[in-house]
Amino acid sequence: MTLSTLPLSTLPLSPLPLDAVRLDRGVFDDRRRLNRAYLVSLQDEALLQNFLLEAGIGDQLWHLQPSTDTPASRGLERHWGWETPGALLRGHFLGHWLSGAAREAAVTGDRLLRARIDSVLDGLERCQLENGNGWIWAIPPTFLRRLAEGRPVWAPQYAMHKTLMGLVDVYRDLGDERALRLARAATAPILDWVRGFDDESFQTILEVETGGMLEVWADLLAATGDAVYAELLDRYYRRSLFDGLLDGRDVLTNMHANTTIPEVLGAARAYEVTGDDRWRRLVEAYWDQAVTKRGTFCTGGQTSGEIWTPPFEFAARRGEKTQEHCTVYNMIRLADVLLRWTGDLSYADYIEQNLYNGILAQQHPRTGMVAYFLPLEGGGRKNWGSPTEDFWCCHGTLVQAHTRHAGLAFYASDDELVIAQYIDSEARVSTPAGEVAVRIEVLDNAGYVGPDSNAGEAGDPHRPSAFRVRVEITSADGVAHRVRVRVPDWTVGEPALAGDDRVELVDGALAIAHPGGRTSVDIAFPFALRAIPIPDEPSTVAFAEGPVVLAGLVDREVSLHGDVSQPASLLAPDNERQWTQWLPGYRTVGQSSSIRFRPLHEIVDEPYSLYFPIDRVDGTLGEVHEQA
Repeated sequence: MTLSTLPLSTLPLSPLPLDAVRLDRGVFDDRRRLNRAYLVSLQDEALLQNFLLEAGIGDQLWHLQPSTDTPASRGLERHWGWETPGALLRGHFLGHWLSGAAREAAVTGDRLLRARIDSVLDGLERCQLENGNGWIWAIPPTFLRRLAEGRPVWAPQYAMHKTLMGLVDVYRDLGDERALRLARAATAPILDWVRGFDDESFQTILEVETGGMLEVWADLLAATGDAVYAELLDRYYRRSLFDGLLDGRDVLTNMHANTTIPEVLGAARAYEVTGDDRWRRLVEAYWDQAVTKRGTFCTGGQTSGEIWTPPFEFAARRGEKTQEHCTVYNMIRLADVLLRWTGDLSYADYIEQNLYNGILAQQHPRTGMVAYFLPLEGGGRKNWGSPTEDFWCCHGTLVQAHTRHAGLAFYASDDELVIAQYIDSEARVSTPAGEVAVRIEVLDNAGYVGPDSNAGEAGDPHRPSAFRVRVEITSADGVAHRVRVRVPDWTVGEPALAGDDRVELVDGALAIAHPGGRTSVDIAFPFALRAIPIPDEPSTVAFAEGPVVLAGLVDREVSLHGDVSQPASLLAPDNERQWTQWLPGYRTVGQSSSIRFRPLHEIVDEPYSLYFPIDRVDGTLGEVHEQA
């Protein structure tokens, strides 16, 4: 089984095999476990409900079992919200579920989820047979007719793509040939439909959200070599977006962001499959327009009301519907692509910022549910989804995002392993001389410092101002390997090292020369409290420590007084220690009333603010200096 025709050895970095990395217990594994519990909790018949109804075999829904934790009369064993029978995007979530379940099963060997995937494929196969002509979806073919006629309909190709994506991911991650057959059969009605339009007419159709259709055509071309998919790649080239990007024009401001990001992810996959440099130039131009020339909020995320903001103009765009989860997830995917293509670890910095302040911050740490948006207005609250009553698009990216943490931690090149993210995990790498195991342990992940860590020589008297990790490398004697370790962009000064002395700083990264046997290195990345201004309102700032944005527990926008060039004069550590743990809170100092701050990804139901206008002590507007 292969899904790429471009030799990946020509790219600086490549992902490790899915089963080569396992998470250890820590915050990312905790969130993965919550996500896995949610995937398992959803019943097969409920996932398939709209597919069965469209195929005329909805009588199977009588087999749904009432929920154990809610009254059966409420019907919460069935799926509602965007998955309500009759909803225009019905069926979209099943594809996300297949993608998430396939990745979880591939990484962890989860046999229950593997069996559940088989059961769902049984249902889809029956629906495709009942419908005839390859039609597998939960929406009717008339939706495509309405789309072509310019009549009101909500993005049928978006919903259709999700099912195709799920099938392709089951094939890619698990080698399931049946999933590939179902996807290929489902191509037939789409191909017939597409061929019914001349190029200009189909370009008009492409203006309505297509999801990742371009990406799935590239995946199927790689999997099959069938020229039909090359034809579809060509037809799904959206000129109004892609030509503008190649011309260097800003075609993103006020455009629906998550319409365009999946299209560019499709361009990325098209480059990897075909080697056509035009696709790569599109991806690079998009990143330039979306990130380099546009900037981000303090969280690393973007968008307000699901649209791209004007470049570096964020002050008027902070509201209750900022930072859509789908855009965070898909931009992380795009950064991952560019990291692999270039080897530039600045893309890993971007991913880290969005993991903490997007993916973790927008998942409920106890229920595992998603927040569609991350409010950036003063006194905002996260609005959490429910297990079966919403099924927003972000429910879909939620269940995929938390199955992919292991794949972001490590990358491989010809002669080294790269540690890109500090996620408690272990990788096993095959080299010509033998296997090498590399383990990352985040020493302060839970704040634990040991029972004898006291003042003076026995330990830190106050909360450490460094992020500490341990890298352990083991192999048979004589099995050597090099490990390159990202130095985060928020590091102040040089990292402090303890343990093995075969470490050097090379091109901004730490290089560990492992000669075989066991190598252990403790690394401390020093950080300082940072103030991050809004570009077009530099007197308003957010605060961050390392990669983590801090949220002030207030129910409205509050001004602070002081010198923002010295953020440590505005915030001080708060409730920093209990038993054997350092705690991460801060509080304001020198203000009329005290405000407590906590990491954004730990905020659940409390009102909070991220941005604070700053006045000097004398009442004049503060001059803000951005700190890297």
